[in-house]
Amino acid sequence: MRTILITGPGGSGRTTIAAATALRAAADGTRTLLLSADHTDTLGAALGSATGPAPVEAAANLTAWRPDAAERFRQDLTAFQTRAANVLDLLGAARLDAEEVTPLPGAGELSFLRALRDAALCERYDLLVVDLPPLPQALALLSLPEELRRYLRRLLPPERQAARALRPVLGRLAGVPMPADWLYETAARWDVELAAVEAVLADRDTVVRLVAEPGPAGADAVRAGRLGLALRALRTEALIANRVLPEATGDSWFSSLLAQQRKTLADWQDEPYDVHPVPHLGRDPRGTDDLGALDLPAVNPSPAPPEWPVADRIAEDGVLVWHIPLPGAIRDELDLIRRGDELVITAGPFRRLVPLPSALRRCTVAGAALREGELRIRFAPDPGLWPAGGR
Repeated sequence: MRTILITGPGGSGRTTIAAATALRAAADGTRTLLLSADHTDTLGAALGSATGPAPVEAAANLTAWRPDAAERFRQDLTAFQTRAANVLDLLGAARLDAEEVTPLPGAGELSFLRALRDAALCERYDLLVVDLPPLPQALALLSLPEELRRYLRRLLPPERQAARALRPVLGRLAGVPMPADWLYETAARWDVELAAVEAVLADRDTVVRLVAEPGPAGADAVRAGRLGLALRALRTEALIANRVLPEATGDSWFSSLLAQQRKTLADWQDEPYDVHPVPHLGRDPRGTDDLGALDLPAVNPSPAPPEWPVADRIAEDGVLVWHIPLPGAIRDELDLIRRGDELVITAGPFRRLVPLPSALRRCTVAGAALREGELRIRFAPDPGLWPAGGR
């Protein structure tokens, strides 16, 4: 399944563009699922029909779904209480009824990631269009699966399960039930679910379309967003320049705003991705007729570049060079630390811990440079770890 993730700064019209993108694909005969993270029914306003927690048929070949985070959280908490019944009884804890449960901070994000996984695995559709939150929240959401899996591996290492046979003995010695079994089982289930979301995001058919109004604020948001997405190895396929104004008619105020848009568009055209201007309709699009009037790029698959991080290294004088695309990065805002078998990469406000490929784990970092929008890290083979005369 092809997946298009759509995000942009708040107020840029990303939900409308997501709805129009899905509608165009559906009109071309593509079985399309539109998944929205919007808490209000902005999606329904754009489509001209209400959407809700259950998938609804919004048009021919088009299904819209706005998951209910509160209901999913109630179900998960109820199931957790059932699994942890012995421990809760031991502690004298009073269980919560489903009716009194309200979502905790972060519950909505986890619920949406689960919905994303379920949608991507559904064989009823050929295209998944995802209406993500505004850029800062979207970047945090997209980083959540990888970060949570890393925490789980550190806090509950899978190899510790080898001592499972000793747990009954330890339980008798301590005189209390040992919760390790259900704890590890829960961690393993979470790891599988998070890995499935990571697989969707890492798929070569998953791309990002940024939506922004041309102007200084939009330019700053796009610059930061591209860098954050690149650090997460997510490919920006297109930039939708939304609400582009028509040519000025002599009004000085209007001409100044238009000139500002034109300058930003010219700057964006120099970037190495498709910039697609969408003219302003003169009103907020509402209903399928207005959405159909928006001139959007087709959803045909474009050639995917090599995945990142991968073994796209070249040998230069016996030194391995790892090329990491970081468009928009500034040299003074870059930081690189080797931590065991991981690299800690900081680019502006973003940070990621990247596991090193197996070959580079046997090397030492010999230097790094930022050139042409790439972080190029040089690795020198460690003679103590590489066999003599070969790699």
